[in-house]
Order: sequence, then structure tokens, then C-alpha cells
Amino acid sequence: MSDPVIKACSHVLIHVPSLVRYGSKPSREIDDGMSPVLSAIETHLRSFEEAVTYPPNQVVIGNLHPDHLNDIEKPWYRSPVEGASRYGAYGEIMPEEEFLGLMKLADDFDLMWIGKETAPMLRGSLQTHPFRKDLDSGKIEGGVEMARILERIQNHGSLPLYHRGCVVGCMHRHHDKDDALKAQVLMENLVTKASGALALMHLLKKADIEATDIDLLLNCSEEAVGDRYNRGGGGLAKAIGEMCGCVSATGCDIKAFCVGPLYALMHAVGLVTSGLFKKIVVVGGGSLAKLGMKFKGHLAKDMPILEDVLGGLAFLVTGDDGESPLVRMDSVGKHDIGSGSSQQSIMESLVLKPLDRMGKKITDVDKYAVELQNPEVTAPAGSGNVPLTNYRMIGALAVLRKEIEREEIDRFVLEHGMPGFSPTQGHIPAAVSFLGHAIAAIKRGKMNNAMFVARGSLFLGRMTQLSDGLSFLIEKNPGGRVPNPL
Repeated sequence: MSDPVIKACSHVLIHVPSLVRYGSKPSREIDDGMSPVLSAIETHLRSFEEAVTYPPNQVVIGNLHPDHLNDIEKPWYRSPVEGASRYGAYGEIMPEEEFLGLMKLADDFDLMWIGKETAPMLRGSLQTHPFRKDLDSGKIEGGVEMARILERIQNHGSLPLYHRGCVVGCMHRHHDKDDALKAQVLMENLVTKASGALALMHLLKKADIEATDIDLLLNCSEEAVGDRYNRGGGGLAKAIGEMCGCVSATGCDIKAFCVGPLYALMHAVGLVTSGLFKKIVVVGGGSLAKLGMKFKGHLAKDMPILEDVLGGLAFLVTGDDGESPLVRMDSVGKHDIGSGSSQQSIMESLVLKPLDRMGKKITDVDKYAVELQNPEVTAPAGSGNVPLTNYRMIGALAVLRKEIEREEIDRFVLEHGMPGFSPTQGHIPAAVSFLGHAIAAIKRGKMNNAMFVARGSLFLGRMTQLSDGLSFLIEKNPGGRVPNPL
């Protein structure tokens, strides 16, 4: 049986400055009674226009290639892209008012109340969206009196929802004694569901297939949806699929910290190869908890808080269509339990072993996609340039193998790597944010292949000291069909 393909991709961003306060780090600082923190955050938030014209965001949605960032003066937030569009080849950058409306449409348990004065604005904002015909905006009708909303906030543990500095609604808890169903957690889950659904809508449109054609959904979002008896029970895959009309599909959630998307894709690839399913979607929504994660470093540098966007992604895996890049089944690299956790041993497991299996050299891979966090987000907070560190490690391995000279490492990084551009949303920058660009370049004959390498920190769960990782390679399809332009 031939190798399967990743037929289409979508990548979306949602600008949600008013939700930054509910990121895990900002909310802890605000709860500690540090009242100046919230004021400082609010004065360093970006406008929607600033988020749209920010060069890395234009890379995410496909209007710029990652390598183009090398030619843009830094800091990138001071070099806006002229004429930038909120829509791109792979998705869009959605404004906050539209996303608040989308969250309400994703709400099946009346967890979210919208004020009577705000409901018409949210509903009206969605009426101009390209997917307006697919969205039943009836849930937004009417709204709730503000007095009732304020009473729930003051006396029942509900969280206020803001837009442009004003309270416009609230999120409720759904059980007085269940921490897994408190308002903060339910808002995190609802945010993930709505952003994942947006990514899936774009994927269906891009792939030009009906929602009813999908037969399996694999959710790779980070949130562990459940209740106090089963805190990671899951169900987001079906929740997202239901919202998008995938009535012929089943689904489940796959968790693996930052490596989640690659594990989900490998499950999809294996299931398509087996013939058990024909059209599988891997989907992931954004992480509310990671908004504003590095905000202290940004405030210290008096720069905008760049972690004000949620990410979303979706990929369609099918059998060989004769034109889309193939996923090499013999290319999967894994970090074994006994492999060791040093940076070199991880890269040897994920890069060298699969390349040796395929009979390829390190320099035979046109582009490596690693953890692609935007360094303009991470460096001010002391986390360094994550992609550059990884690329230099791969280059060093090429030196050890005598494929390049030591003085050629910088050139290797420039040619085979790329600047980081993804928001720090855990699973979103995990290599796969380059998939859309890679598929397009391979179809156009600009590249022959690309390797995707993601790593995870299992020790964050306090159950093991182990790290994790997975990798795979896609390459040009030898089929004779003329590719459709992306």
C-alpha cells in the first residue's frame, strides 16, 4: 500500500487582548493583589490592526514565507507589513468581537452569558464572516440583562468577559464543588473548542470537501476536558466536529504535550494506511492558559504583549491522491524511553536514526521544521531563541558526520532552517506550523522534502523525568497529476 498524504492544512490566529488577563501567568499575578499588573498589561496590549500587520502573524496564515522574516528589520513589531490582510492562504486572523460570538455559538450548556447591549454587535460582526452561512447565530440573540450578569460575577463565581475595557458578559461554573468545571477551566475548554472549529472550517473550505466526508477527527489540543472523576476524559474532537457538521465522523483526543500534533498525525497516517478510515482530520484549538505567558519580559522591555493571540490548526490526511506530498512511513523518528534526555541524544533519535533508515544525509533534507516559537516572544523573557538552538544542534550533527565544516553551520541554519514565527501555544509551534508552507513549496517544485521534529517535556506532569519527541518527513509525490495551486 502506498504512503498516505497530508492533503490540506489550515492555520488560524485569533486576536483576544481582553482574554490575556486570564492566561495562567497574568491571572496568578493579578490574583496576588498586584493591582499595577493589570493596568500595565492593559497599556501594552495591541490593536487588531497591529496584530494583523505583525510579520510573524502573516507567516502563520500564509501571506509571507518564514524565510522572508530574515529580510525584515527587527524588532518585527516595529516593522508592520504594509497592506497586510487578515485572510491568508491557510486561514485568517480573527478579531475579538467575532471570536466572542463564535465562543457563544460553541456553548451548548449556557455557560457563557452575553449582555443585552453587546449581543447585537457580536451577532452583526459574524454576519460579515465568510462562514456566516455555516453558523447558526441564534444562540447570540437577545442577550442577558447586565444586572443579572453582574450578580452572577459577584455572588456565584462567574468570571467577567471584557471587550475594549468594558464588561460584556460572563462565564459560569457548572458545579459548586468540581474544580474541573469551574468557570476558568470551562472558559479554557470553550476557547479551545471555538478556535479549533474555526481551523476546521477553513480546512474544509481549502480542501473543497464536505464536512460529511470526514470519518475520523483526532484532537491534539492541550486542554484536558472532563470532570472531577475523569479530568482528562476528552471529547473535544467530537465537540469540534459537531460544531462543523461532521456528522459521519467519530473522534477522540490525543495528548502528548507539545508533541501532540505529531502523534495525532502519525495515528492518522497509520489508520489511513490500514484502510480503517479514509479521510481523517487532525485538529487543535488554542490555549487560553498560555496567553501572556512571557508578559513580564515584554513589560520589562516596554514592548507590546505579543502573546495576545490564540492559535488553531487542522490537517486532512487521506490516501495517495497523486499530487500532495507523501508522508514517508519509514521516516518516523521516535525518542525511546531509554534514549537519554540530552539535547544531542534527542536529536540523534529524531533526526539521525530516521535519515539513516532512509539512506539520506542530514543535508539531503531541504527544510527542517523544529519547535518554531517566535524568538521575539521568548528572548525578552530569558528563554532564548528556541528554533535557532535546535537548528545549530542539527548543524553540529552534520559537522560530526563530516557533511559540512564547522564554519558552515550558520549557512546550514539559513538554508535548512527558518526563523521562528509561531505564538507560544505549546502544540501550535510544534513543527507543524510549517506544514502549509512545506506542502505549497513541494507542490510548486521549490522543495523536494521537509522534516518535522517536535519535542515535549513529560516532566511537567510530575510523573516522570523523561522528555519526548517525534519526527517524520514528507516528500514530493511522484504521481503524474498536475497539482492545483494553493
